[in-house]
Amino acid sequence: MPIPGSIDPEALRLFAGLLASPAGDSLRVLQDLSDEHSWLKQPVDELEALPLEEWQAEHTRLFISGHPRTVCPPFESAFLGGTMFGASCGRLSDLYRRAGLEAEGAPPDYLGTMLECAAWLAEQPCGHSRELSRELWQDHLAAWVPRFSATLRMDGNLALYRELGKQMEGLFHD
Repeated sequence: MPIPGSIDPEALRLFAGLLASPAGDSLRVLQDLSDEHSWLKQPVDELEALPLEEWQAEHTRLFISGHPRTVCPPFESAFLGGTMFGASCGRLSDLYRRAGLEAEGAPPDYLGTMLECAAWLAEQPCGHSRELSRELWQDHLAAWVPRFSATLRMDGNLALYRELGKQMEGLFHD
């Protein structure tokens, strides 16, 4: 597993953003990002040919309420235990509190929140933040995100999500 401080905070924020539900301006944002991140070019080409509703339906299927099951719930508790608001929520809330942060608008174990926290910690001076970062990666992210990423890469119907899975898998390899 990489040293948490060696990971690009902007990449973590990009991954967190790509987990969000697509909206009217999402394609334009991706088009702009693809100039800097070449791995987004093919997904953008595919999305340009699709109605927004199809992209939103795939996001829902993968992350929110797929039938007969949600393929990749982006919550540690749901992915590992099959239920929302498990014990990891309390542990992550405590970690955020010790970092001087708070999860707002989503459960503490939401992957987007965890990646935003990891990005913030990576930007802080060494010391306490380094220990919190290690805890976040070892005790939480490494426990499920490699499998989440592999599932996303294999089960995503859109290139955007397959590529996102591939990129996130790279976080856990030297």
